[in-house]
Amino acid sequence: MYAALFFMEIVNTRGRVKKAKSVSAYIAAAPPAVRPRLRQLRQVIKRAAPRAVERISYGMPFYEYGGSGYKGRLIYFAAFKQHIGVFIPPRPSRGYGGLEKYRTAKSSFRFPLDKPFPYGLLGKTVKALVKQRHQRQQAAG
Repeated sequence: MYAALFFMEIVNTRGRVKKAKSVSAYIAAAPPAVRPRLRQLRQVIKRAAPRAVERISYGMPFYEYGGSGYKGRLIYFAAFKQHIGVFIPPRPSRGYGGLEKYRTAKSSFRFPLDKPFPYGLLGKTVKALVKQRHQRQQAAG
């Protein structure tokens, strides 16, 4: 299945392992070659969903928008040995667009590290999710 996340945890100065407590710490713990992609991915998500709350959930960066818990889930991302995984729990009403070719499961996408990352497509998808969530909130009252 998936290769294990390889830097979900950070080794502190005493040799003990602890989980990253912030997205910045998660990115800082990533291998140097992956950090620029993770930083740019973070910027794309923040631009597309500026009011989203940034957290660590399940040991990976997570963005919550328009609610908390299950209803607020917007997008997760994680770095693996050979790809960056993006997990989009709510399905956009218009589908995933050009991201379909990266889809590996119901809401999981793999972006190989040896290929260009489709930041633009991902940004459009996150914007569509934010718009969809906003419309649902307005309709609910």
